[in-house]
Amino acid sequence: MADGTQSVTTKLAVTDRLAEVGTTDLIVLAVKAHQIAAVAPGLPGIYGPDTTVLTVQNGIPWWYFERHGGALENTRLWSLDPEGIISRNIPAERLIGCVAYPASSVTGPGRIRHIEGNRFPVGELDGKLSERAARVAGLFNAVGFKSFVLEDIRSEIWLKAWGALSFNPISALTQATMLDICCFPQTRVLVASMMAETQVIAEKLGISFRHTIERRITGAAGVGAHKTSMLQDLLAARSLEIDGVIGVIVELGRLTKTPCPSVDAIYACVKLLDRKMSGVRRPRRARRPPSALV
Repeated sequence: MADGTQSVTTKLAVTDRLAEVGTTDLIVLAVKAHQIAAVAPGLPGIYGPDTTVLTVQNGIPWWYFERHGGALENTRLWSLDPEGIISRNIPAERLIGCVAYPASSVTGPGRIRHIEGNRFPVGELDGKLSERAARVAGLFNAVGFKSFVLEDIRSEIWLKAWGALSFNPISALTQATMLDICCFPQTRVLVASMMAETQVIAEKLGISFRHTIERRITGAAGVGAHKTSMLQDLLAARSLEIDGVIGVIVELGRLTKTPCPSVDAIYACVKLLDRKMSGVRRPRRARRPPSALV
């Protein structure tokens, strides 16, 4: 842990077959955003009448406009759920949003190093202060985390996403830590530019930020020489969580008719990086000789 203590858990019930789980009260959906579509079709089989699904992903969630109440109510975010697989299998009424603030890193199989942070705020999609949201927050608090129920979970999601959409892809492209990015003048300016563009998009959607851009960057620098989750995935040759973190911001820019050139440029670069890395992660198929191409 961040305070130097260790916690060891040896007895875990683990399975890769959801059908073996049985009916559940609470499902914590904590896979990466681009992995949800593969998991979603198996979830209805473990739903009970009152099963709650808690979503814990970086960036903007696929359900953003569900139970939203605004002009874009029920708009599907194609960058996150292009075929509607997720929304068909996870009804909005089962969902509670959650923002994960702890920074950590995987140091070995089954070994997690906690670096900083302990907050997991939660909230209903429609802003109601429900009993079930209070129960979920209570579960976090009971095991030593800090959780509370928010009436506007979307503003909290944006506050976290504000940093992830800039620091994560820049760190993957440069292999720099958060501290490196904050201290290098050119990348600090780039981060601020991406945040400023994104703030305009969010404010058009009714979001209010309680921090300034400078304060958000200073807070990120305070985490220290931490490798972002996207950089950790890159170094481990795992697929990158791009569309949930930055691709969706590009889509929201189009929906709100907001230019975001810095975000567009970094998105294009990190998408190309992931495409190039996919050739490292899995062997390329043998190409046919040119004479056979049509």
